[in-house]
Amino acid sequence: MTAVEDTDAQAPLAVAPAPAGAGTPSAVAKPGTGHRPAAKSPLKIVAFDAARGRAIIAGPAAGAPPKGTGKDDRDGQGERGGDHGGGRDEEHGKGSTPHRPAAVAVGDVLASAPVPGAPRGALAKVTEVVGTTERGTEVKTAPATLGALLGGATAKGQVPVDPAAMQVEPLTPNVKVSWAKNGSVRFGPEGAQLPLGSLRVDVRAVLPTVKTSAGTVDASATGFVQLAPEVDFSYDGKGTTTGTPGTASVSLAGDWASQWELKGQAATSTPDGQPVRVPFAKLHADPVIQVGVVPVVVNLDLTCYLQVDADGKVSVDVKQDVQGKFRVGGSYSRAKGWTPVARADLHGTPLTATATAAGRVKAALGTEASVGLYGSVGVTGTLAPYLRAEVSGTATGSSDGTASAVGKWAAYGGVDLSGALRAHLDVFGTPVFERSIPLGPLNHEWELAGGQGAVRTPVKRP
Repeated sequence: MTAVEDTDAQAPLAVAPAPAGAGTPSAVAKPGTGHRPAAKSPLKIVAFDAARGRAIIAGPAAGAPPKGTGKDDRDGQGERGGDHGGGRDEEHGKGSTPHRPAAVAVGDVLASAPVPGAPRGALAKVTEVVGTTERGTEVKTAPATLGALLGGATAKGQVPVDPAAMQVEPLTPNVKVSWAKNGSVRFGPEGAQLPLGSLRVDVRAVLPTVKTSAGTVDASATGFVQLAPEVDFSYDGKGTTTGTPGTASVSLAGDWASQWELKGQAATSTPDGQPVRVPFAKLHADPVIQVGVVPVVVNLDLTCYLQVDADGKVSVDVKQDVQGKFRVGGSYSRAKGWTPVARADLHGTPLTATATAAGRVKAALGTEASVGLYGSVGVTGTLAPYLRAEVSGTATGSSDGTASAVGKWAAYGGVDLSGALRAHLDVFGTPVFERSIPLGPLNHEWELAGGQGAVRTPVKRP
């Protein structure tokens, strides 16, 4: 282990993506070393049972090359940096070698990238050394905090999420996925059109029908959600003596783009009076960011959905493009405790809206996000750009300056933000609060087009 002479005087720790191809990264903090940052560790968690609080910890594989040979210091031969499961434990594979018992002691705090039994990473303190097995050293563990590993260090940075590492589960038919990875690697039908670092999910959905006296009428929605997500992480433990930081934060942020078109006569609501919500894709990733030598596993879950709230009377053809930046997360300071963070600097581009008959409709193409660390949910948030139209009579309008209307009509763009902080953010080593801290709801809306009376505006010539 490398001792740190003066924690307060050291430079901030780097925040960067975990290096690829170097096995499963881990770090350990030993008892009695004060509040200095942890050291990079050759110890590996090869199995983890969170329910029982037990882990198998191993040292370098028997027969592994010594440090300085230029070869990877790995456990087994099947690990690949960036795998969703953090690499495979291949001790039972053909030609594999057994692990060495680990030099681990009560009080050691270990942080590990995803491993078997802990697909969302592990952060644990050794409470008892049970004994050695063929797989390594079996120990009992208890939950630990990042404060025990980062101590009095400071760190701040942003790490892009690899779009190729996002697992996408379609929930409806006609869902297409595309991404463009840094390095010009692209995938999917729309990949060639995407900015680097972006993930796009296209959907075409048929909405519930509306029953009328003349029969039933249909509605459909077509569009996409495009994200270039990044993890924003900060920690400041300078001057502390308890392992509790002075400030800390974790957020999901990045660029947002979406476009959707709603056609037809939309259903009014669910039987309990709520808007009709159609989830169409679930996204998941466990990016590992390296804070100094400590692997911090961020758990991201996103559900993309279409939501319609309408009176079932108006038939519409509405379309909106939305672009901008977003952020959802939580921020801690010793003076204020935890507070939710939610921002959306979004704007709508020119929209065409047509409607017949009096009525109202609100359509959103949104994302529910969950951000956590090491398998504990810390922040939930919903980002829902929407289009809202209100019509009396018959109207046709366009934000390019042309319109005709009989009666009164108006179209608005906007974004709804909501969410909550959870107690599990105590993984930072901060005080626990007794309940979720709700965010919002927050709303920002802008007028896109509108008119009233028998008004007809000539088409603009180029």
